[in-house]
Amino acid sequence: MLNCAVLGATGYTGAELTRILLAHPNVRITHLTTRQEKSIPLREILPSVSRDVKLAITPYNFENVKRKADVVFLCLPHTEAMTTGDLFLKAGKVVIDLSADFRLKDPALYPKWYGVEHAFPARLKQAVYGLCEVNRSRIRKARLISNPGCYPTGPSIALMPLLGKKLIAPGSIIINAASGTSGAGKKLVPATQFCEVNENYTAYKVNKHQHIPEIEQNLSGAAGEKIKVTFIPHLLPVQRGILATIYAEPAKASVTEDSIRKVLENAYAKDPFVRIKPAGQFPSLKDVRHTNFCDVGVSMDVRTGRLVVFSAIDNLLKGASGQAVQNMNIRFGFPEGAGLI
Repeated sequence: MLNCAVLGATGYTGAELTRILLAHPNVRITHLTTRQEKSIPLREILPSVSRDVKLAITPYNFENVKRKADVVFLCLPHTEAMTTGDLFLKAGKVVIDLSADFRLKDPALYPKWYGVEHAFPARLKQAVYGLCEVNRSRIRKARLISNPGCYPTGPSIALMPLLGKKLIAPGSIIINAASGTSGAGKKLVPATQFCEVNENYTAYKVNKHQHIPEIEQNLSGAAGEKIKVTFIPHLLPVQRGILATIYAEPAKASVTEDSIRKVLENAYAKDPFVRIKPAGQFPSLKDVRHTNFCDVGVSMDVRTGRLVVFSAIDNLLKGASGQAVQNMNIRFGFPEGAGLI
């Protein structure tokens, strides 16, 4: 059995990750930790767990975790995971980080987008970006896996094969994405309180969301050239899920809706969690909630000649905890879908 620790188990992603690991046939949870000063029975955070589960979420202690855990999941706030991750890497552990602290390869981007200098820039070269469908071979050997952000996951899966085949114009990409409120985490802020979100739909962090450089890094790598995108996030009055609507110009007149769909179907034919919708059908949040699937749909507007691509994921699963477990499964040679739906 693989011994796992979840640091930051009281947040939405930490709780989802704990729920998955409890049902995983190949792992044992050794530690669930919190930054709070007192222990919390797990059933207070996950009331659905069996009475037989006696785990508690305890105050974080590095030595205790180091002693028993083989793999450490970091469900910590952005900018706080880099130091903790470095400590466990020095201790010989495999680290899967669900924050943004090791996602960007250029350390100069962290002051601009996250407001801090990166404390361990050399670790950015070591980190393997954990987009499973793209980096599976590298993930198998990684000691530091940087779990992708929720917003970048769907558009990256949808667009990277198309850019790799030079089917869309690199400078034409516009991404409108709408997320449920769980994407903002548990921290209390006025914008995500019930009276602000209920019966509302609003754009936020317009042209300055911190996931922009991550999306551009992924797409630039696929295209082999520097790409800039327009990315506008929106807040939905629902708990979970992200639906992205992506607009792009075909790179040449011969590109058709059928040819785009065929490239995507071929790219993900062997991937268990990517589903390409047939012609005339498009992703829906209800189809991916509480699953690790990414659904992708395609439409070509014959009137304007513009391509529209859609992606849908559960932001807490394929956008966070589910993908983290998928990364763990790949890294340790378990069936890729173990513990996942």
